Amino acid sequence: MDLIASRAGRLGRILLNRPQALNTLTLPLVREFRRALDQFGADDGVSAALVTGAGARGLCAGGDVRFLYELDASQKLLFADFWREEYELNARIASFPKPYVVIMDGIVMGGGVGISAHGNRRITTERSRIAMPEVGIGFFPDVGASWLLSRAGAVGLYMALSAASVTAADVIDAGLADLMIHSRDIERLIEELSTIERAEDVDRTLRRFARQPGASMLSSCPRLLAEGAAHETVADVIAAFAREGSEFSLRAAEEIRSKSPTALKVTRALLQRAARAPDLETCLTNEFKAACRMLETHDLYEGIRAAIIDKDRRPKWSPDRLDAVSDEAVEDILAGDGTAPPTFKNWNSSPYSRWES
Repeated sequence: MDLIASRAGRLGRILLNRPQALNTLTLPLVREFRRALDQFGADDGVSAALVTGAGARGLCAGGDVRFLYELDASQKLLFADFWREEYELNARIASFPKPYVVIMDGIVMGGGVGISAHGNRRITTERSRIAMPEVGIGFFPDVGASWLLSRAGAVGLYMALSAASVTAADVIDAGLADLMIHSRDIERLIEELSTIERAEDVDRTLRRFARQPGASMLSSCPRLLAEGAAHETVADVIAAFAREGSEFSLRAAEEIRSKSPTALKVTRALLQRAARAPDLETCLTNEFKAACRMLETHDLYEGIRAAIIDKDRRPKWSPDRLDAVSDEAVEDILAGDGTAPPTFKNWNSSPYSRWES
């Protein structure tokens, strides 16, 4: 079973169980996740939900894009069904009416961020490595990441455009996670959560296990990141990093330059729209429209080939320069192709309050 839903006392447990594939998400897994979450939300005998990933490598490495690459050309739009239901799950997680505890141990990328960072009790460890690497495969940070990253300020823009992996301290500082525990304490934390009686017991338990995450690397260069974020265009962001001249800034500029020019421009535009959006659902709808049009682009498949299929890490982007990607081409992607977007239910319950340290 790719997902195991179970009960331990008043704790509802969801275990992603594809360790051989770093718990990547598939459509059947997303549907099982949604079904389990709805059941736990409606069951008065469940006080909280806990989400973990099987294996030692990480919570979840995102969606199974190898499957997309291997689809016949006439079947590509079937992947829109995956995105639609994945994004509906992301919104459901954000609206969950009980403590939603997710352990972001190890690798957490792409769709893994979608099932964790929208939750209300987001737990990292010293092994956490969190990233939105989509621009490196010719795509853009989705699963509501435009909402999350646009509200993480300059750090969010850096993560979106560079695809860099960051630590527990970085994501806590950016508001994408809440606290850190030691990885050696995970099993003991789960045992204690299994004994809770009320939702209020969750926070007391988490506080006992919380540890100082140490210094955030990204918070040590706020002026540089803010300088980059002050610019409207990707080209100007890169230029700002390159001008600063430090080892970090030059590396950041080079990282961004290496990514898909089309994906970078679409990402910047989605983040700008998200900064003005009234809610997560609006951002998810915007991302869905863009995702469906990206299915028709060269870079998405070339990026998957270079990163996952052949693993040569040498994608040949087309266009291969930022100035060759017109504003009209970006607007065409953002407009979508008319595929029916996600629908977001009125859950008739308020989201559980966010963590307060």
